[in-house]
Amino acid sequence: MSTQPKLTPVDTTPPLPQNCILRGDCLEHLSQLPDKSVHMVFADPPYNLQLNGELHRPDQSKVDAVDDEWDKFASFAEYDAFTRAWLKECQRVMRDDATLWVIGSYHNIFRVGASLQDLGYWILNDVIWRKSNPMPNFRGSRFANAHETLIWATKSREQKRYTFNYDALKVFNDDKQMRSDWTLAICNGEERLKDENGQKAHPTQKPESLLYRVLMAATKPGDVVLDPFFGTGTTGAVAKKLGRNWIGIEREADYIKIAEQRIADAVPLAEQDLATMTSKKAQPRVPFGTLLEAGHIRPGDRLYCPKGKHVARVRADGSLSVADMAGSIHKIGAHVNRAPACNGWTFWHYKTDQGLKPIDALRTQIRGTV
Repeated sequence: MSTQPKLTPVDTTPPLPQNCILRGDCLEHLSQLPDKSVHMVFADPPYNLQLNGELHRPDQSKVDAVDDEWDKFASFAEYDAFTRAWLKECQRVMRDDATLWVIGSYHNIFRVGASLQDLGYWILNDVIWRKSNPMPNFRGSRFANAHETLIWATKSREQKRYTFNYDALKVFNDDKQMRSDWTLAICNGEERLKDENGQKAHPTQKPESLLYRVLMAATKPGDVVLDPFFGTGTTGAVAKKLGRNWIGIEREADYIKIAEQRIADAVPLAEQDLATMTSKKAQPRVPFGTLLEAGHIRPGDRLYCPKGKHVARVRADGSLSVADMAGSIHKIGAHVNRAPACNGWTFWHYKTDQGLKPIDALRTQIRGTV
């Protein structure tokens, strides 16, 4: 009796392009990216500024404002439809632990935010980029626009896992919790890219400092960052420096040319310089019993409080015993201290030739081998 050979299914999933610029329409290229393939999306979409007429300074010189075709839409309805379309595609290509950042001004960020929520995204924070050197309001008819808003979101309310380098940002901020208002300068000086005529290469070029903080906050080395509105390549340049992979989508040939050269000139950091601070919660769990299995502590050994006042005996099952009680390192620590709780890892010490050391030092040794 003959049997049919078992056929192996052919994987028709397109490969994920990395560290390259995809030239053309963002919706078309987004639709071709594989599902659940990127770790983060950073989007700087058209602002739909709806400018009427030219803008001049008091000396009658013309302001180089955003009047490019890519920022023009026939109506709010057309803009909203475009926004929902690219957000939906981004939601599809985001991994289950990915997040999205989108930046905008008062012209569009509220409409983008509503579309995000309508599509099921879950907003984690809105971050205010306060510009330390904003452009003045030359007409004197409104407040000077001194900030832009970034929305940080997961792909759904149910998503529980995502990257947030809290401890790294705290160290970055002089051991203070990073706030949701960031004061950073707009592009100027050497960072402001110019075209062949000495004019701004892009009207809304974002400073590298902004992308640096975003990538440090929500990605890890080796992650893939997608920017569907790549412009002159700020995301790609910063990603390369920080050891992240990137995908850019851009339709304007002039921007692509500048971005390619800019990224080619970017120098990546050494691998040992990319490590970030992590919390103890993110480190591998090491039960006290593991110290016995590894031979760092033996049954019958004594452990001591920092001042040597309290002494406990280690038992074979990893429990500690004192005169009138037995239990875990935490329970016995709390008992001898007459306290409701105790961190046994820092309370109990073992003897060395150099004196007493906390057993947490032994746990750190084991974590270094995991």
